[in-house]
Amino acid sequence: MAKEWLAGAVPVVFIFLVFMGYNVGPFLFLAVIIGIVYFLIQRQQMMAGGGNKKKVSHAVATPKVSFEDIGGQERPKTELMETIDFLKKDDEASRYGIRPLKGILLTGPPGTGKTLMAKAAANYAEAAFVAASGSEFVEMYVGVGASRIRDLFKEVKQMAEEKNLDRGIIFIDEIDAIGGKREGKQQKEYDQTLNQLLTEMDGMSTSEHPRILIMAATNRKDMLDSALLRPGRFDRHITVDLPDKTAREHILSIHFTEKPLEEGITLADIALETFGFSGAQLESVANEAAIYAFRDRGNEITREHISKAIEKVMMGEQTDKESTAEEKKRVAYHELGHAIVSEVLRPHSVSQVVLVPRGGALGYVRQSPPKEQFLYTKTYMEEQIMICLAGAVTEEIYYGERSTGSKNDFDQAMNYVHHMIDAGLSSLGIVSMQHLKKEWVHEEANRILDTLLEQTKELLQSYDLVFQECYGLLLEEERMNGDRFRQLLTKYRAHVS
Repeated sequence: MAKEWLAGAVPVVFIFLVFMGYNVGPFLFLAVIIGIVYFLIQRQQMMAGGGNKKKVSHAVATPKVSFEDIGGQERPKTELMETIDFLKKDDEASRYGIRPLKGILLTGPPGTGKTLMAKAAANYAEAAFVAASGSEFVEMYVGVGASRIRDLFKEVKQMAEEKNLDRGIIFIDEIDAIGGKREGKQQKEYDQTLNQLLTEMDGMSTSEHPRILIMAATNRKDMLDSALLRPGRFDRHITVDLPDKTAREHILSIHFTEKPLEEGITLADIALETFGFSGAQLESVANEAAIYAFRDRGNEITREHISKAIEKVMMGEQTDKESTAEEKKRVAYHELGHAIVSEVLRPHSVSQVVLVPRGGALGYVRQSPPKEQFLYTKTYMEEQIMICLAGAVTEEIYYGERSTGSKNDFDQAMNYVHHMIDAGLSSLGIVSMQHLKKEWVHEEANRILDTLLEQTKELLQSYDLVFQECYGLLLEEERMNGDRFRQLLTKYRAHVS
């Protein structure tokens, strides 16, 4: 009522003052300032208290995903089920004096199935499930993030009570958005949000009803605040890593279940060619292969469809770049250089040599290591650097100079060199990169690269006949699979000097 009275009275007063001859300019200016301040205060109050007027629900129906639906990741699944059993069988656990865990942190690269794991855990636990992303709690207005954390805990308890469930799970994805390391400076809004999360976790009683379990996921565990990681908060840290060959085969079996594969294609072969792929990428390979078969109106998914799907997931969609004839010849020599060095140093490692542009590349060599390893020796690292340098060295041999097409190769080579130095595999010995002078690192990196460049050049110059024979075929067909390349390499290898 007062607002309506003011809205009607103020204009009348101004008109009267103007009629009486007063200068109303200063009054108008003051009124505008008061109006702006009032608007900002009202807006902040609405944002800070808006959770009471218009709450964002994070409640999710109990997920239908089970652990059987998740391919590979046997160890993380076992650890999760064990943790959930502490909730489900709390009486039995208490006999051993086991304190139920408060929090589980899932860490690992993107696309490895962390969110899927959380959903499967909620299904296995038969619990109320509330999910949110860390970015939802990041606000410029003071108190909003902390208020939403409180609402999250209230919501899962209310949901569990409504459904008559004994357990509730809160899942926070991308927790690094609110759980980053605090630097001791003036407190920011996300610091208050993190403090509220820590307070809520500390206030969780292991005997309260319903019992709550916090699950979170991140790709950057190293960025999280130590207060969040200590026991009593996130008690267990489970790594959901990239799948190995056996796990990839299991994942592929799930995604190819209802897809018509051509006879003779084995999932073991596809698993071998998808080294380093995440679960999400493997699902995409299966889907893209089916799309290629659909485009061709084929009855089955062929090897060619799968090969194209793998390349699309790795490199991106095929582009319409039109290379000049001279560029195409240079790229052919460049890629053959990579392929020859790779196959000579690591037999059966080349899967495809391609001249078709994809993503930002005009051509590429797809490699499939015959065996997977997780420890790398100095010799292995040097061989990997030589494979990276081979394209540029080939251009030098046949064109007398390098091109900008070698930039990504050099970036990879430098990464390997720095990794060698950091791991104590260089002539500098065991070092700390933090305390090492940049000039020393630069000199050692140049020494390693110069030595390996010479070795690569000597190797490639002895395979000139192989270049000449493969070059024409690759230009004509634009694609050569690993088996055919190996046949040509074996045929002309006898003439290698």
